[in-house]
Amino acid sequence: MQNFLHDRPDLADTIRRLQAFAEAGADVLYAPGLQSLDAIREVCASVPKPVNVVMGLKGPAWSVEELAGVGVKRISVGGAFARATLGAFVRAAREVKDKGTFTFADDAIPHAVVKGYMESGRR
Repeated sequence: MQNFLHDRPDLADTIRRLQAFAEAGADVLYAPGLQSLDAIREVCASVPKPVNVVMGLKGPAWSVEELAGVGVKRISVGGAFARATLGAFVRAAREVKDKGTFTFADDAIPHAVVKGYMESGRR
């Protein structure tokens, strides 16, 4: 249900559609782009299935605790981690190109940590 992602902020229609999805057998209901905790609370209270909220989009950035407090049962981030990674890469490349400096490395994850993650997956 993407009303709010497409500049159609009709909460009543969003709830009606989510109720229809639940009635049709959906296990989890998605309503990305809701702009307030009150709206999320209303959605969660109005549907019989768990509600998923997408975070990592532009706009409000509530905490896991805040979302759980209004009834959210699942949170997804879509491609936000990949976009954050690409953003760091582009900022680092611009720093080298524009300033000739390498301070971006101060925020880089240490090689040993990366290696540890890679090795922990081996069995």
